[in-house]
Amino acid sequence: MSDTNRALNRQDYKTLTLAALGGALEFYDFIIFVFFAAVVGALFFPADMPDWLRQVQTFGIFAAGYLARPLGGIVMAHFGDKAGRKQMFTLSILLMALPTLAIGLLPTYNSLGVAAPLLLLLMRVLQGAAIGGEVPGAWVFVAEHVPSKRIGIACGTLTAGLTVGILLGSVVATIINTAFTKSAIHDWAWRIPFFIGGGFGLVAMYLRRWLQETPVFIEMQRQKALAEELPLKSVVIHHKKAVAVSMLLTWLLSAGIVVVILMSPVWLQKQTGLAPALTLQANSVATVMLCMGCLVAGLAADRFGASRTFTVGGILLAVSSWCFYHLATVMPEYLFELYGLAGFSVGVVGAVPFVMVRSFPAEVRFTGISFSYNFAYAIFGGLTPVLVTVLMSISPMAPSWYVVALSLLGIGIGLVLPNMLDKASMQATEKAGTTA
Repeated sequence: MSDTNRALNRQDYKTLTLAALGGALEFYDFIIFVFFAAVVGALFFPADMPDWLRQVQTFGIFAAGYLARPLGGIVMAHFGDKAGRKQMFTLSILLMALPTLAIGLLPTYNSLGVAAPLLLLLMRVLQGAAIGGEVPGAWVFVAEHVPSKRIGIACGTLTAGLTVGILLGSVVATIINTAFTKSAIHDWAWRIPFFIGGGFGLVAMYLRRWLQETPVFIEMQRQKALAEELPLKSVVIHHKKAVAVSMLLTWLLSAGIVVVILMSPVWLQKQTGLAPALTLQANSVATVMLCMGCLVAGLAADRFGASRTFTVGGILLAVSSWCFYHLATVMPEYLFELYGLAGFSVGVVGAVPFVMVRSFPAEVRFTGISFSYNFAYAIFGGLTPVLVTVLMSISPMAPSWYVVALSLLGIGIGLVLPNMLDKASMQATEKAGTTA
């Protein structure tokens, strides 16, 4: 059996486990802030500030993490393509763990005055830079370790692991709010989730020391085939189509996760009058189903190819999301089933990294994915909640139509993928032949 077709071995599973664990913890560290936005806003801004302004500034600090993603991702990707994947993969989790711990230790406005929110902003910027390098770096790292016929399941597994970080943040927030009184949370218990995230992040960083550099990068070093020019310059000049497709797929990814997973609980509460606790329970079911969907999408990409995966997955996402938003309002007794199916369908995004990895040649792969993913997520991830909220003033079903529209985009991309990926594979083969 050739290396291309071999089954995953013990080292592959070790790599996937440590990568997914670290990714989950990084996502937890990045999003735990939003679960405690209210108490953070009360503690880090003047008490006499209007509540709406305090919330705007608090979420502005949260958004700063998204804005820092492109710059952090590009810098880390540059060195990842030049110096090695493993070094940047380890650095990203350290760069996330330390600011998360620091947030848990920060003095509040009553102690430091205006310096308190400024320090909080700095920590969020560092977290954003870290997550900008972690996600693309993790996809590249696992894809270059496993056999080429197993890239889909490897990337799907890792994407599922990142999603677990969102679920973990929700669970920890629920436990804290259940176990402590409001006054205790305000006084000190809000710090606990940040200590947990930072501490486990440092443990994950230590465990990543046992990972090995990717065979692909080692071979490029041996053949002296590393990018001769600035990786970002090569990506922008020579790989425009790959960048465009990767950014569009990131738009699909952000629409599924931001709208269906993150925004829907509040939408359900407003449109159906369901209790927050019930909508959050349904959201947990949808998030678990999303993890399963990512794994299925990865397996499908390996078995049937990315084109069929996105074509079928796009159709399923369009149908299930339409049913969820339209039927949940009139058949709330089927909320868990409808939301679970929608969450599973969002799992088609588990095949997104499969396409990205195969679209860029190895010498600029880290930079290509990081540039495309982070800029697209900063734009679409940031604008999607605003756009959907504005559209809801026209129709309460705006989230449904937005997701359906992006599903059609996914179907369209699926139809053009075979030709693009075949050309990318051919160019990679020609490059390998030239450097051998």
